[in-house]
Amino acid sequence: MSAPHKPFAVELAQSQAANDTLQAIAALVPEGSRVLDLGCGDGALLAHLQQHKGCTGYGVELDDTNVHACVQRGVNVLQLNLDQGLTLFGDHSFDVVLQIDTLQHLRNAETMLRETARVGRTGIVAFPNFGHWPNRLSVLLGRMPVTKRLPYQWYDTPNIRVGTFADFAALARQNQLQILDAFGLQAGQEVRLWPNALAGTAVFKFQKN
Repeated sequence: MSAPHKPFAVELAQSQAANDTLQAIAALVPEGSRVLDLGCGDGALLAHLQQHKGCTGYGVELDDTNVHACVQRGVNVLQLNLDQGLTLFGDHSFDVVLQIDTLQHLRNAETMLRETARVGRTGIVAFPNFGHWPNRLSVLLGRMPVTKRLPYQWYDTPNIRVGTFADFAALARQNQLQILDAFGLQAGQEVRLWPNALAGTAVFKFQKN
């Protein structure tokens, strides 16, 4: 029996969310930066940074299809399993290290957060914010949420963890990371007032103390 196709609405939601995140993240990266993009997917963000901000660097991706897409885009890509760490890279090897929609897929999320701060002078993380009010309402009603940023059912999600804006802020403090900027994204717009409740995506820019 063949696997069921992903609903078109899910693909569309993912595409829109990814585009909104790409634009917001790109604005945080200084021109000419040397960038390491962890879990770079098809390389769209790194390609955008190369073309529009004069950045250089590498993507890290495990999936064969995404690695091929990166090559087609002209993005330098390393095929590595992030759960095995970043021992390949020295301290401050990059100006910026990105983890965009990657954190929720990692088994060693805290370790990789520390590695991000070690390898990069600055780290930028973005992930679905489980504290967003529709998610809270869904849980209150006894069901796991299905939204544009969390478009899967509980039984077929690729996410192995969920977290909130406030959770990440606490984790950063626990690991002696200085938060340089933090905001939410909702429908492509920055949310700086109550982002833990009003934003579907959490975004943090940080560095090691």
